[in-house]
Amino acid sequence: MALMFARLAHNFIKNGYYPTDEQTLQRIIQMLVCAGGEGTAAHRMLDPCCGEGTALADIRHGMLEAAAANANQKPAIEALGIEFDQERAWHAKRCLDRVIHADFHDVVVKPRSVGLLFLNPPYGYGISDKASGNAGSAEAEKAERLERTFLFKCTPLLAQRGVLVFIVPHYALDEDMRAHLARNYQNVQAFMAPEQRFQQRVIVASRRKAGNASKQVMDMLAQVQTGEGVPELPEEWVSEPYVVPAVADGEFNFHAVRIDAAQLGDELERYRQHLLWEGFSAHFHRSTSACRPTLREMTPWHLALSLAAGQVTGHFRSAQGREFLLKGDTFKHKQRTITTELNKKGEASQVITMLDRFVPVINAIEFTPDHRLGQIVKVA
Repeated sequence: MALMFARLAHNFIKNGYYPTDEQTLQRIIQMLVCAGGEGTAAHRMLDPCCGEGTALADIRHGMLEAAAANANQKPAIEALGIEFDQERAWHAKRCLDRVIHADFHDVVVKPRSVGLLFLNPPYGYGISDKASGNAGSAEAEKAERLERTFLFKCTPLLAQRGVLVFIVPHYALDEDMRAHLARNYQNVQAFMAPEQRFQQRVIVASRRKAGNASKQVMDMLAQVQTGEGVPELPEEWVSEPYVVPAVADGEFNFHAVRIDAAQLGDELERYRQHLLWEGFSAHFHRSTSACRPTLREMTPWHLALSLAAGQVTGHFRSAQGREFLLKGDTFKHKQRTITTELNKKGEASQVITMLDRFVPVINAIEFTPDHRLGQIVKVA
């Protein structure tokens, strides 16, 4: 099966970013199958460092083809991505269902809501909180590795029995990462990537309830870190496949803490049919229709209420030729009354009563073209 998107990724190779190669992706796809989901449950896939989105797009395409060939089914697969680089993020929006252009740490994802986590994080060390004040010092250089940061933060997003595909340089697999994998995952297998430009290892595992670290897994991962004795990712997968579960949840959270104007416009365009503006004329048709006349001439009391409620506003001319621009309003006035009462024993007590009164106020701007032009007139 030829991959549809992987070749496009090479257009974005720059600034230390290198996408997962086509051969590695091809062999990973053979390991994955979709579980049978019920109802509207979706097989949700997430790439928190999705780049241009081609890797996850190819995985989804391959799993759909395999499902159609084996069982003549078309499972619902939702591909989600997060990307920090603006150019790559906007390209990924055309390949995946939803992509957020933001720092991964500024994105909220509902825990245990992802069936497949494809994690090929940036390699190297992050920036320490103290680095800005100690530039060049030894302490500033001891920031946590990015591979570990992404693994620890992404694990809670996986549903139980969800599948992890973790691509990492073998030398970065330190003791903390090995213990984390052994405590939180089962059926852990590690392979050498066919492309060894970056000394990558592909670790595949299924999420389980956190427990004691398996010594067998710890020893195996320690061997992986040495870079020796690890089999290459097989060209043809003959073992039991990793089953990506369908995740059914009532409300799925996937949003950025902060969003820029371009992404806001993109989201509004996506949900354009559900916005009020599309049905503006239907909802506010009265604004274009003629107002019905009153059954009888309004009394001054009715006129005052209509003005105060804002139902009668605009340009008016009096019988004497004066012109006004009227605007009505209403404010609440508290009327306070105090009464004194005496009981049978001659003891006095005061009762304070607070009564709310709604007072209409009608103001006008003098439009008469003479010396009064522009004056504010209080009508009532």
